[in-house]
Amino acid sequence: MKKIAVIVMMLFAYVSFGQNKNAKGSLEVNGVCQMCKDRIEKACIKTKGVKSAIWNVKTHELKVIFDERKTNLDSIESSVAAVGHDTKNLKAPDDVYNSLHACCFYRDKEVQDD
Repeated sequence: MKKIAVIVMMLFAYVSFGQNKNAKGSLEVNGVCQMCKDRIEKACIKTKGVKSAIWNVKTHELKVIFDERKTNLDSIESSVAAVGHDTKNLKAPDDVYNSLHACCFYRDKEVQDD
C-alpha cells in the first residue's frame, strides 16, 4: 500500500510541475506601417523566451506569448523601445527613433494621417 501511495504522490508531483509555463500578454506599441510591424515583431522574437509576437497596425496592440521563466512584459517592452517604438510605459530613445525610415515616423502627425 505504501508503494501505491508513493507512486500516486510522484505522479501528482510530476503533473503539477509539468504545467505550461507560457504566458500571454499584450502591450500598446506605436507604429504606422508594415515596416514597423516587421521591426516590432522581430525585436520581440529576438527576446529570449518569446514564442510568438503579433502586432496589429490599426489597433497598435502587440500580443505576445512568452515563457515567464525566461522573460516578462517589461523586458519585451524594453526590446521594442530599443528598436525605436514607443510603448505606453517607455519612450524610444530619440536617436534610435530618428534613424527609422521616414514612413515610420509615427510621432509626426503627417505620417499618422497617411
